[in-house]
Amino acid sequence: MRNKILIVLTLSLAFSTAIAQNKAAGVWPAAKANAWYAQHKWINGANFTPSTAINQLEMWQADTFDPATIDRELGFAEGIGFNAMRVFLHSVVWKEDPKGFKDRINKYLAIADKHHIQTIFVFFDDCWNPNAKPGKQPAPKPGIHNSGWMQDPGRLLTTPADFLALKAYVDDILTSFKHDKRILLWDLYNEPGNGDKNKIASRLLPKVFAWAHAINPDQPVSSGMWNWDLETFNKIQLQNSDVITYHCYDTPDLHQRVVQLLKLNNRPVICTEYMARPRNSTFENTTPMLKKEHVGAINWGFVSGKTNTIYAWDTPMPDGSEPKVWFHDIFRKDGSPYKKEEVDLIKNLNSK
Repeated sequence: MRNKILIVLTLSLAFSTAIAQNKAAGVWPAAKANAWYAQHKWINGANFTPSTAINQLEMWQADTFDPATIDRELGFAEGIGFNAMRVFLHSVVWKEDPKGFKDRINKYLAIADKHHIQTIFVFFDDCWNPNAKPGKQPAPKPGIHNSGWMQDPGRLLTTPADFLALKAYVDDILTSFKHDKRILLWDLYNEPGNGDKNKIASRLLPKVFAWAHAINPDQPVSSGMWNWDLETFNKIQLQNSDVITYHCYDTPDLHQRVVQLLKLNNRPVICTEYMARPRNSTFENTTPMLKKEHVGAINWGFVSGKTNTIYAWDTPMPDGSEPKVWFHDIFRKDGSPYKKEEVDLIKNLNSK
């Protein structure tokens, strides 16, 4: 089975790599992308939602925006040498309060910058629950991974007006922050085509790249490949990304093969999701490989909280008891590590 996986992966990526050489209009030349990457230390961090937020809306809405928790938890990140965090935005929050949302983004960036952390912002997302609504968000379901996480847009896009509304959101955020050095990268679309979202993603993914290229921010833009069977999406992502981003929760031997193939594109490579302990994707066996390969490493999960990502995707624990092996996350809410050995390794890799 493993050999079959490697063969399929190799053929798929080789095909995509060959296609990607014909880059889309507006994409940075490889030399510019590599020069940008050379200005940064090894990029290392986590996907970040404060422990007090169940989803993107609860993180960003005025009533539940929690700068004290953000400050404390980004302090944990600084303490282990993390220099980048990946953070999801949401169009519903912008629609309800564009100015307030941008003010809160600026406050978040000020906190992150204080801790010497740059931010990767994510616009759209096809994962988990559809039909996000403003206001009070649901309580976490005990033992259920990401029980309240919301897709964006998470609804059918049937008219030109639907796309114009999303374009207005992207245009406003990108234009407002296009010169902001506190932002490392714009991740335009998380896991396009996940679940039953192929029809939406096939229309939205090319458009969001076109919108971003038209604004031409100082920061690079990308969208992470995540499923090697989705060759149409992979092609669009490779052709339109300034730097290559991807997700991989595989064992380190398979993960390294992905890295080696993606590096054939002669562009910077950043892994924006990895680390699921029961799947044998761990800090101990994967993070040193990523540093050796000079690939940015952004794991999923940081402080255990309302997202419930200590539980596995497909192994709910309805009684809410703590799993013997955490799926994601590094710290408990009080700042103590789930595994001291992991934190010591991360510190060592980051020379802390």
